[in-house]
Amino acid sequence: MGNFEKALQDLKEGKIDSLSISKEDFLEFREILIQQIDFKHFRGIAHQGGSVIYTYETVARS
Repeated sequence: MGNFEKALQDLKEGKIDSLSISKEDFLEFREILIQQIDFKHFRGIAHQGGSVIYTYETVARS
C-alpha cells in the first residue's frame, strides 16, 4: 500500500514518467488513487489484458 502512495508521489513530482498497474493490483491501487487531492490530474489508459498505465497531467480532466 505504501508503495502505491510513493509511486503516485514520484509520478506527480516527475521522478517517473508513467506507472503501470496490473489487473490484480488495480482495485487496491484505485482505493489509494481516489483519495488523492489531485485525483483528476492522474490519467489512466487501459491496455489489453487488464493493465493500466497512469501518467500525471498538469491540467486536470473535467
